[in-house]
Amino acid sequence: MDRKGKFIKIVLLVLIGVAVLGWVVMSLWNWLMPALFVGVHQIDYLRAVGLLVLCRILFGGFRGRGGWHGAHHRQRWEQMSEEEREKFKNGMRMFRGRWK
Repeated sequence: MDRKGKFIKIVLLVLIGVAVLGWVVMSLWNWLMPALFVGVHQIDYLRAVGLLVLCRILFGGFRGRGGWHGAHHRQRWEQMSEEEREKFKNGMRMFRGRWK
């Protein structure tokens, strides 16, 4: 398959994915939100897609990984000596202790 065909296939899959996710967001919103919160109205399909885009902008979502699951963090952890790892762990324990 040439590059143009592969590009078209990817664009088509992205559009189908957005369409399906928009429908899922709309369905979940219309099922849950009016039942849980007084005064919340149902939304139409375009508002659901807009909500999906807004969440993507605000939260950077849909990647499925982040935090310590990334290769960069794992690589840094593997490069640390045992002493550095223990120091890091103790620092994290102290940080968590402050916020409890």
